[in-house]
Amino acid sequence: MKFCTNCNTPADDSATFCTVCGASFVPVAPNTVPNPGVYTQPVMNSFDHTAEFDAKDVAENKLYASLGYVLGFIGVIIALLANKESAFVQFHIKQALKISIVSTLVGIITAVLCWTFIVPFAGMILITALEVISYISFFDTLKGNAKEPAIIRNLNF
Repeated sequence: MKFCTNCNTPADDSATFCTVCGASFVPVAPNTVPNPGVYTQPVMNSFDHTAEFDAKDVAENKLYASLGYVLGFIGVIIALLANKESAFVQFHIKQALKISIVSTLVGIITAVLCWTFIVPFAGMILITALEVISYISFFDTLKGNAKEPAIIRNLNF
């Protein structure tokens, strides 16, 4: 007779599962699937592209890649002139351009519809959020990460 390690219920020596709690009596070796037929996949962040870039490219071009987030359109132009062959720089130029374009469009819409109360208020909040995202992306880039920034990650232009 053996006892369940989970609920301490007695069971026959030939039993493979506890009849009360369902715990397995079969020892599970490390690095094996405990429940055959049920497989879990690791959680992947589909917006993190860091592994797609060469480590040397990232190390050499972090500064140029981060300029667009802080300097806007001027930073994008500087990054393009400095190193347009780097895939890491190209990725961050695209993300910085998205932030700059969306910020500019929100600013224009806010200026045109300034006679209302809600549009300027919402525009200020959105522009502030885009600035915060821009600075977060700046520091992520300096760390060597290639993540698509929130809010603008689904824009395809």
